[in-house]
Amino acid sequence: MSRSSDRYTGVAVALHWLIAVSILFQIMLGWRMDDHGNSAVTFLVFQLHKSIGITILLLSLARLGWRLANPPPPLPAQLKPWERWLAHATHLGFYAIMIGLPLTGWLLVSASKTNIPTLLYGVLPWPHIPGVAELAPPAKLVWHKVGELGHGLLAKLTYLLLALHVAGALKHQLVDRDGTLARMIPGVRAGAWFDPRALIAAAAVLAALAGGQWVFRQTAAPTVPTPAAPAPVVPAAAVPTPATMTTPATPATAATETPAKAAAPHPVTPWTVEAGGKLDFATSWSGQPVTGQFKDWTADIRFSEDAPADSSVTVTVNPTSVATGDAQRDATLPTEDWLDTTGFPKATFHADGFRRQGPIWTADGQLTLKGVSRPLRLTFTLEQKGDRVTARGRTSVDRIAFGVGKGDFAATDQIPAQVTVSFAFSARRRPAP
Repeated sequence: MSRSSDRYTGVAVALHWLIAVSILFQIMLGWRMDDHGNSAVTFLVFQLHKSIGITILLLSLARLGWRLANPPPPLPAQLKPWERWLAHATHLGFYAIMIGLPLTGWLLVSASKTNIPTLLYGVLPWPHIPGVAELAPPAKLVWHKVGELGHGLLAKLTYLLLALHVAGALKHQLVDRDGTLARMIPGVRAGAWFDPRALIAAAAVLAALAGGQWVFRQTAAPTVPTPAAPAPVVPAAAVPTPATMTTPATPATAATETPAKAAAPHPVTPWTVEAGGKLDFATSWSGQPVTGQFKDWTADIRFSEDAPADSSVTVTVNPTSVATGDAQRDATLPTEDWLDTTGFPKATFHADGFRRQGPIWTADGQLTLKGVSRPLRLTFTLEQKGDRVTARGRTSVDRIAFGVGKGDFAATDQIPAQVTVSFAFSARRRPAP
C-alpha cells in the first residue's frame, strides 16, 4: 500500500486500470447496442451495459474515497500553468463521467415506462432509483428526458477526455520524458517507445476494446430454450385459425360436426392429471423465437367419451411459475406490464361440454387472465387406453386483449399479438368411491 512521493499507491493504480478497461469495454458495447433494433440481442446487451455501468459507479466511488484518504502525488514541478490547469480539468472531468454516466443511465432505466428490472450480470437484482419508478407518467417522462440528455452529453465528453488523457500521457512519455507515466505504470522507463510495462497496459486497452466486440458476437446468436420433447400437436390443417380460436362455435359450425350421443351409458367421471404434463407457449421477438412454459398448473377434468356434452375442464395456472430459460426475461414477465402476478396471482380456463369431429376434439370456454375474461377455444386430440387418457393440443391467445405487454411492448411490430399455447399431459380415471 505504500508508495514513493512521486507515484500513486497500488490501490489507486489498480482502481485506475479497472475503471479504464471497463469504460473502454462500455464504449464498444454502446456502439453496438442498436445494431439489432428492439430484439432479444439488444435486450441482452443492454443488461450487460447496465451491469458494467453500475460496476464502474461502485469502483469510481471507491477510487474517490481512496483519493480523499490518500492524496495523490503532486504534479511535476516543470509543468506550465496551462498544463496544470488542463490536468486538473481532465481529472475532474473523468470523475464527472465515471459517476455521472452510471447515474444518468440509472435514471433512464428507473424512469422508463417499460419498467424493466435490472439484474447485475444476470444474478444480483439492482433496484430503481427510489421514488422515480413510482412517479406519474408525465413526471417520469421529464426525468427520462433529463437522464437521456445527460447520458448523451457525458458520453460525448468521454471521447474528448480520453483523447486529452492519452495525448497527455504520450507527450510526457515520449516528448517531455519526465517520468510522469511511471506514476500510474510503476517502473516504466521515461522516453521508451516499447517498454514492456507500457506494452502490457496497451494490451489491456486493446483487450477491453476487443472484448466488447467478442461479447457482442456471442450474444448476436443467442440460444433459445426449446421445450423438452414437445408432444405431437393436432395437424395444422385440422386446427382452426387464430381468428376462430377465440370465438365460440356458431350454430352453423356446430351443425357440421358429428353430434354427440344423446344419452351417456356411463356417468361422467373425474380424472387425475399425472406428473410430467406440459403447458408451453411460443412467440417471437423481432423475428427471433421465444419459448417458455408454466411449471405450476392444475386441471380439474370430468370427462366421458360417451357423454362429451356433460364433460368439463377447469385449468388453474400460477403465472409466477413462468420460465423461458433467460433470467432477465423471467424477472420481467411477472411485472405489472406483463402478467402482473402480484395483482392477479392466478389465471384460469373453464369449459363446459366438449365436441368431436373425427379425431379432433374441441372445448369452447372462458380464459381469465389479469382480471380479463375472453372466449377461448381449445382444440386437441385424445388417446384413451383403459383408465388412462393422453391429451395433446394447442390454441392461440391474443395477449393484447388481456393487457399482456404494456407501454412500448403493446406494439405488435416486434412481439406479435398472438401467442401460441400448447399442452400435453396424461390423466387417469379416478376409481369410483
